[in-house]
Amino acid sequence: MPLHIPHVLDANQIDQCRQALETAEWIDGRDTAGYLSSRVKNNVQLPETHPVARQLGGMILDVLDANPLFISAALPLKIMPPFFNRYSGGQAYGGHIDGAVRPIAGTRHRIRTDLSATLFLTAPEDYDGGELVIQDRLDDRRVKLAAGDMVLYPGTSVHHVTPVTRGARLAAFFWIQSMVREDAKREILFEMDTALQQLGRDTPGHQSLVSLAGCYHNLLRLWSDI
Repeated sequence: MPLHIPHVLDANQIDQCRQALETAEWIDGRDTAGYLSSRVKNNVQLPETHPVARQLGGMILDVLDANPLFISAALPLKIMPPFFNRYSGGQAYGGHIDGAVRPIAGTRHRIRTDLSATLFLTAPEDYDGGELVIQDRLDDRRVKLAAGDMVLYPGTSVHHVTPVTRGARLAAFFWIQSMVREDAKREILFEMDTALQQLGRDTPGHQSLVSLAGCYHNLLRLWSDI
């Protein structure tokens, strides 16, 4: 299920991203798409090894490393260095599913894409269209968040980006290999962790906290790939 993570970046960090990306050298987004995705992808992208991508991506990873909601929901083992894209002038990305395994440029390493993430860098009132539409269990989820907010969703989801008909939509996107491969198990652990944190706030020192925390960590130990 898609999860909205608010305020990943603050106003200064958003400005830093936007200023750096305004003068960056963009390439055709199809250059990094697979065989099927390249037929429905129409945007521009910052080259993966571009110094701006490396600089901004490093900042985003540092911020996420200190974001408790992201850590609790994703249980990250590996995070793909963020990519950056731009949609304008009617550009869109048709229905597709992200590749299951992606190489990390400049290395021999690969990452399994258990989770996908989109971090919005443009205020929603500054462009029309550009919704990220994620096929969920019951219906489609249309996502268009405030600048600095992020959506986290299963890498197994079919999704698309609607045409941007006014302005431009800037975003960072990347993938996470979780310590827990299966979506359902991750959701159970996330719900348990959320409930534990709430119980700790409501009744600090409650005798059940240690037992429940033990259950959480024993399940994590049982289900994790590491």
